[in-house]
Amino acid sequence: MLCGVDRCFYRAEGFSLRHERPKRNNAARLRKPKQFAKAINEIWSTNFFSDALYDGRRLRALTMMDNFIRECLAIEVGQRVKGEDVVRVLERLNPGRDLPSAIKVDNRSALICKAMDRRAHKNGVELDFSRPGRQIDNAKVESFNGRLRQACLNAHWFLTLQDAQRKIEASRGCYKEARPDAALDCLAPIEFARRCALEPAAAELTEPEIPSPSGSKTNSDSPRERSGQAR
Repeated sequence: MLCGVDRCFYRAEGFSLRHERPKRNNAARLRKPKQFAKAINEIWSTNFFSDALYDGRRLRALTMMDNFIRECLAIEVGQRVKGEDVVRVLERLNPGRDLPSAIKVDNRSALICKAMDRRAHKNGVELDFSRPGRQIDNAKVESFNGRLRQACLNAHWFLTLQDAQRKIEASRGCYKEARPDAALDCLAPIEFARRCALEPAAAELTEPEIPSPSGSKTNSDSPRERSGQAR
């Protein structure tokens, strides 16, 4: 990378400069003003969180959610979650619902890989990358991961990977069907989705996507310190 002085020297001596083109995925879109989801399956968000089994082995999980009804669509739990796993989650969701027009993602390797880019480009899905260090760009899923950590990850020991998958999936179902959300008129996501289907006009929200306060941290990627914690 050349600084300004070096560039002036190169130009003065007539040397050629290599113009580096920024790397950008086919499905990535340029930064635009923040958009709010106004319908189901319009904007999704995805993010990762990490935790550990009782013996210290790490596990990773991918969260996929609908920004309008705040429903967690899927949580993929494994010791490693790669780009192919993200694509598999999208393929698993696609038969039951339409893919969104945009997915909010961060800049992790699993979300900027060629497999993810190819799948999004093929289906006309734009990948809206958040700015580095700005969790507020993906506030919905960050907030959900924080609540999931408090209610599930910090409350249970995970003996095996299958045990973790079962307990995390049970918590996802609870949030989907039984946990009211103040932003959804105190309805659970699945109840709000039914109201959207029956009364579209009554289901409109004045501000369907509420960013978290500036500077707040959810620590969705912080490993849990299990030693010394009371269960």
